[in-house]
Amino acid sequence: CYDIKTKLARQLTAGNESASLQDIKPDGSKILFSISGTDYTEVPFSKQDLFEMDIRTMQLDTIWKDKLYGGYCQYSPDGTQLLVSGGPETFGKTGVKVSEGRIPNSYDRQLFLFDLQSKKVEALTLDFDPAVERTFWSKDGSVYLTADERDYVNLYRLDLKKRTFAKIEVPVEVIGSVAYASNKPIAVYDGSSISTPQRLYTLDLRTGKSTFLMYPKEKQMKEVEFGSSEEWNFVNSSGTKIYGRIYYPVGYDTDKKYPVIVNYYGGTTPTNRSFGGRYPKNIWAASGYIVYVLQPSGSTGFGQDFSAMHVNGWGRDAIDDIIEGTRLFLESHPSADPENVGCIGASYGGYTTMMLQTRTDIFKTAIAHAGISDISSYWGEGYWGYSYSSAAAKESYPWNRRDIYVDNSPLFNADKFKNSILLLHGTADTNVPVGESLQFYAALKILGKDVEMVLVSGENHHILDYKKRIEWHNTIMAWFDKKLRDQPDQWNDMYPEKNL
Repeated sequence: CYDIKTKLARQLTAGNESASLQDIKPDGSKILFSISGTDYTEVPFSKQDLFEMDIRTMQLDTIWKDKLYGGYCQYSPDGTQLLVSGGPETFGKTGVKVSEGRIPNSYDRQLFLFDLQSKKVEALTLDFDPAVERTFWSKDGSVYLTADERDYVNLYRLDLKKRTFAKIEVPVEVIGSVAYASNKPIAVYDGSSISTPQRLYTLDLRTGKSTFLMYPKEKQMKEVEFGSSEEWNFVNSSGTKIYGRIYYPVGYDTDKKYPVIVNYYGGTTPTNRSFGGRYPKNIWAASGYIVYVLQPSGSTGFGQDFSAMHVNGWGRDAIDDIIEGTRLFLESHPSADPENVGCIGASYGGYTTMMLQTRTDIFKTAIAHAGISDISSYWGEGYWGYSYSSAAAKESYPWNRRDIYVDNSPLFNADKFKNSILLLHGTADTNVPVGESLQFYAALKILGKDVEMVLVSGENHHILDYKKRIEWHNTIMAWFDKKLRDQPDQWNDMYPEKNL
């Protein structure tokens, strides 16, 4: 705590576990902070303690202790309640809404109302399918929240008196960050759309009217032409609607044949409609590809029952959806060349990519960035494996679910591998250790399969160094051009054959 007047600081917490500030009480008298520690005896292997401290007296009150599924908390305007965001199981079964036999996805974030005096809890989003991102509790009593909704990120107002959600219409498809004024009903937000870079707007929270402020890339994008895009959905064999979208090349001609790139989620978050990013679909389309993006089973933003299919679903529903969706897409789009289809995914999506090439021959080539080839070695290594698996493979371990850890690991299916693949990985990846690509590469090489691997020195799970990121992007384009367009020149220039 730092006193601006006296310029003196004092330590508020101590111990060998880190403390996280959750919120400051509106009147400034108290703070809310949490401490989380590892506990290997119960899933999800961590427990959260939540405390309220009186800054003047240093009195400490325990709000909860040893909570298995912790949450992110903020005070109500009057300081008597907490708005808690967390997985469906944050307060036991209170926030869970899944079919019998399914396990809720802890990454599908929900909202709860917690009364500080009575300790009573109410699930606010039980019948609200979008996955909650960021929230703000305004002084007028309304809660504003951004939420993943299919492949959009939308803004909602929650009326706590009526317990109703109202969508606020904005001129962007994916809202980025939102800053709310403390004493006025106004906010500033940025956002982008499928073919529109980030723009900045103000929002009148009373009327819901947005006013344009700034378009930072206006000059840069003035002469850029985009191809068309459209929604394309299908109903899978289980009767579930799978959402997707298509990016077409500039000057798209239905009488021509185009190579296809298929993309899907990594982790469990939707592949949204934001512009640019690490996997710039518009650039792929501009290079002459039809790009098909789909949201297979297990993604958040479609309701708890849908996201629950991610849990213990390794190698199953999502992969079935990608194969079925790609086949239906090709059948319904004569201009998409079925002989030149590639796929690409990262992290869990990299795992999906590896596994796809052992399950189908529909993809002539594939690119897996930071993919998981052996679920058991991923589970036991790195900083994320066991904790992520506590959600994605809940109560499942190498010794009790061989069907997941062995039967649905790409490494143990390497002999079934078809066509070709490029493996990309940062050498300093603390999420998915680089060994996941190294061992799959070795297996495919021994089996005489068509595989190449590019390691990015010093980079973690995301390639952040600017120059390396450009080279990484060029590597992706060069590989697809070589395999799907019979244009190997850039690849050969970047990676000439070496005498080993």
